[in-house]
Amino acid sequence: MAEESLRIVFMGTGDIAIPAFSFLLKKGLVALVTQPDKPVGRKQELTSPQIKNLADRNEVLVLQPEKAGNQEFLAELAALEPDVIVVMAYGQILSQQLLDIPTIACINLHASLLPKFRGAACIQAAIDAGDTETGITVMHVVKALDAGDIILKRELSIGEQETGGELHDRLAEVAPDALREALEKLQNGQARRTPQNEAEVSYISKLMREDGEIDWSHPATAIERRIRAYDPWPGTYTSFTDKKNRLRRLKIFPQVTVVDGSGKSGEVLFDAEGEMMVCCGRGALKIKNVQPDGSRRMNVIEFLKGNPLKDGDLLGGA
Repeated sequence: MAEESLRIVFMGTGDIAIPAFSFLLKKGLVALVTQPDKPVGRKQELTSPQIKNLADRNEVLVLQPEKAGNQEFLAELAALEPDVIVVMAYGQILSQQLLDIPTIACINLHASLLPKFRGAACIQAAIDAGDTETGITVMHVVKALDAGDIILKRELSIGEQETGGELHDRLAEVAPDALREALEKLQNGQARRTPQNEAEVSYISKLMREDGEIDWSHPATAIERRIRAYDPWPGTYTSFTDKKNRLRRLKIFPQVTVVDGSGKSGEVLFDAEGEMMVCCGRGALKIKNVQPDGSRRMNVIEFLKGNPLKDGDLLGGA
């Protein structure tokens, strides 16, 4: 079977899937399955996933079922007679009935080196854990979460100052080459099925905005990693008492610098140059850019003009 003759259906919603989807536009793609349009913003305007807009521009059939287990949708999908279904950041659990539709395989591109970090927030988890590498794993899809046999992996080093958003974008660019090789192996009958080592499995759940609250009792090195990992989503924040004695949320942005310092967890200190540090469970962090609730992002010097914190003040509601 020539590569161009493969009938491929792509299931994806998140922006990380766009480079892999773009690659498939030249490879026998017959349809995109993506999540329904959603209300977005203060005006709740109905907005399409970016990947759908790309499909529309390339005149690719788009299916947007509310539920991937809907029988009408499954019949429509089966009628497309796909050889391979490729899944990446789709956002719904797939039924066995769907997995049985393609004649060759249903495969998934997952942004971690499985079996480590099964689940939704795998990119943030790798940085947060202090890992030096991550990657894309191509695997067979099974009903259990990210538990299918592995076809191949593509490793990628994590930069010392890299944020979750930056790593997300680099992993997205690695995905097309991993997918290309996996499709070649599948159609040539050379795709290995390597079971995952269950003893090495770890899970990471979906992140919520509240998960970004900083616990200053943790070591400065761990907090620095989390600030990078959670940028841009869900972001990291603490709280401070403003000049009207109101407790307000303060978003913290990378880059922050780990420095020597001792004091109560969350205690504000100023160095000889007047730069603001926050004491942690071990060490301290020099903060550069913040955003108070209801305001814009700004550097700390500008923030302190309207919020005159002093040595000994505590962040985090302590």
